[in-house]
Amino acid sequence: MDILVLGVGNILLGDEGVGVHLCHQIARNYDFTYPHKLEFMDGGTLAQTLIPWIVEYDRLLILDCVSVAGARVGEVFCFEFENIPPEITWAGSAHEVEMLQTLRLTALMGDLPPTTIIGLVPSIAPAQTTFDLSPAMLEGARVAQERALQILAQWGARATLKAQAQDLQEIARHSYKMA
Repeated sequence: MDILVLGVGNILLGDEGVGVHLCHQIARNYDFTYPHKLEFMDGGTLAQTLIPWIVEYDRLLILDCVSVAGARVGEVFCFEFENIPPEITWAGSAHEVEMLQTLRLTALMGDLPPTTIIGLVPSIAPAQTTFDLSPAMLEGARVAQERALQILAQWGARATLKAQAQDLQEIARHSYKMA
């Protein structure tokens, strides 16, 4: 069972890039024991361009931002694509609607693997570009990372923390070099 962990977001807009940063952090900070293919991919804002990669895997874990009325910044939501809770939308930024449409299109074609989404609620996109994440997002990302590792473990991928682990803000400041 091949697994793709897909980080989605715009790394130039602070909290909006947390999915990409979190994907990089997990890939860099952990060694994985898994008998099949396990890949981590920076999906950025590519949306439909990602379809050829998505369809090659048996399981998909997406790390992204979500919009939830009344939720606080950094709050974490985890759900299966087939059962998106009604209070969750992808209406917070340019890439989010396109990613939802990408998943729906791939599902319509019958090619979407079982997909789990870990979504974090971002702060409002800043007026200027920034790689800095808000304190609330950094806290929420710790919860999201633990949930991602739990899901990967349920799928058979065991993680071992490396000795020289980097914190998320440091990774966010250098994500543009990691793509």
